[in-house]
Amino acid sequence: MQRDQRTHALQRLLPIFLPQQRLPWAVLALACLLSLAAKSGVAAPRKDVDLQIGIEQRFGSKATDALILEAPPGDRLTFRFETEGKAQTIAGTSATLDVVQQPLPEPTLQERVVLSTHRSFESAEDSANRWLAQGIPVEVAQPERWQVWAKRDLYNSPLLRRLLLQSLQAQGIQTAYIDTQFLPKQPRASLVVNGYRYTRDRIEISSGQGIMRVTEKSGDKTRNLYGGSLRLQPNTYGTYTLVNQVPLETYLRGVVPYEIGTWAVQPVLQVQAILARTYALRNLRRFAIDGYQLCANTQCQVYKGLTGIHPATDQAIAKTRGKVLTYNNELVDAVYSSSTGGITAPFNDVWSGAERPYLRAIIDSVGNPWDLSRQSLADEQNFRRFISQTEGFNEASEKMFRWRIESSMASLKQDLRRYLTANKSPLATFKTIQRLNVTRRSPAGRVLQVTATTDRGTVVLEKDNILVALYAPNSTLFYLEPLYGANRTLQGYTFVGGGLGHGVGLSQTGTYHLGKLGWSSDRILSFYFPGTQLQPLSDALTLWRTEPRKGSGG
Repeated sequence: MQRDQRTHALQRLLPIFLPQQRLPWAVLALACLLSLAAKSGVAAPRKDVDLQIGIEQRFGSKATDALILEAPPGDRLTFRFETEGKAQTIAGTSATLDVVQQPLPEPTLQERVVLSTHRSFESAEDSANRWLAQGIPVEVAQPERWQVWAKRDLYNSPLLRRLLLQSLQAQGIQTAYIDTQFLPKQPRASLVVNGYRYTRDRIEISSGQGIMRVTEKSGDKTRNLYGGSLRLQPNTYGTYTLVNQVPLETYLRGVVPYEIGTWAVQPVLQVQAILARTYALRNLRRFAIDGYQLCANTQCQVYKGLTGIHPATDQAIAKTRGKVLTYNNELVDAVYSSSTGGITAPFNDVWSGAERPYLRAIIDSVGNPWDLSRQSLADEQNFRRFISQTEGFNEASEKMFRWRIESSMASLKQDLRRYLTANKSPLATFKTIQRLNVTRRSPAGRVLQVTATTDRGTVVLEKDNILVALYAPNSTLFYLEPLYGANRTLQGYTFVGGGLGHGVGLSQTGTYHLGKLGWSSDRILSFYFPGTQLQPLSDALTLWRTEPRKGSGG
């Protein structure tokens, strides 16, 4: 598509993609460009792009929420908002954002059909595609855990929502439920500047130098410095989100030091910079429901603005500027975790969705401590022998490479009940867990299914949901040992395993070892993401491509 044709397409599509948003033209244009990229392969822009990061996602969820905004010495903040339909601009060196719980004349009904609940966006998005394949319009949300909702503007009455739920239940679908809340109060955001209070739902905040400090007024008084601009806006959950609009390469300065540290050798830091850049651009759709793109915590990438920037990570970012990791000219799922436990997990061992050929089981070693082709880790005895090995792996010297964690029956019962209650499961009223079993394991050793037998029935936990329902294990690379008391009474279980996190893609602790061996950044990326290519960001690349899915949702 030629440049003038693309501009014309953006102008035509603006009202379709973002009809409700009051965002600057540049932001709207970028959002539309990204939507086109997802649907038709139109590629990423060549120049640095502005990202929209939710740095305070649920501002106003507590009555005491308050933030202090400050300009650097010698600079001023500018606040823009609407007053009685007219634009208003105010300047000051500092200001406070807080909330007032405003009573409503009568409680407001907030209701949605929750179709499925997930630990990760990846599985939620796959579930959303499955529901779409059945003809049910959906949206992905994250009130706490990731959820798939029936599209609210279509199922917009209690009757329609209940008819949908009845239809799903008649088909035997048990994951869906109606989440109903009556809200007696509504938080309203206020800006206090120069001694005056302005109660506004949307506020644009900028400074002359493009730098602002944000400090929590209470609690641990976290102080973070941010580049770019800020915007306070309502979100889907009745609260507010403070969004940092920041150029991609500036964003990376606040990510790389917190995700990998600053002490590793340059090739390792460069690998993290490339993956963080690739990950950000591929995942811009995560918070579409709330009108921004990425969060600032481990559900996306840890981001703390310009507070912890470091010359070593800045050098790695500059050295790799604009470089992304691709597979067949599409950005890869550039996932990484702290430790794999000696073997990386295929994508579908942890999440649901189409396989990623470049995310497969790799023995995390420069030697050959285990022949996976001849000794499948789906075999329980093979797996236990694998976990007993503590040498020959890239992570062998790391604390979380191997671990044993005991969990009492009381703790297991509490964890499982909390999980079932959050998912509105009828089994949440169980009183006892009679036994816990690993009932399915992948050839790469990951637990795919755990069955908990209770007095009320059997609970089946799958993939990364296991880590939500059971607090004890650090990863899904584990086996169970029962703990017996007097008279062979079951007292609990020991989780014996390895690794920390999902284990898919790159191992951060593994890269430390490879960096010490003198491996280049290209070689490290090829090891953990086989078959991929390192390319400069260009119009020839697709950011992501949503694959249609078949079958039932959930």
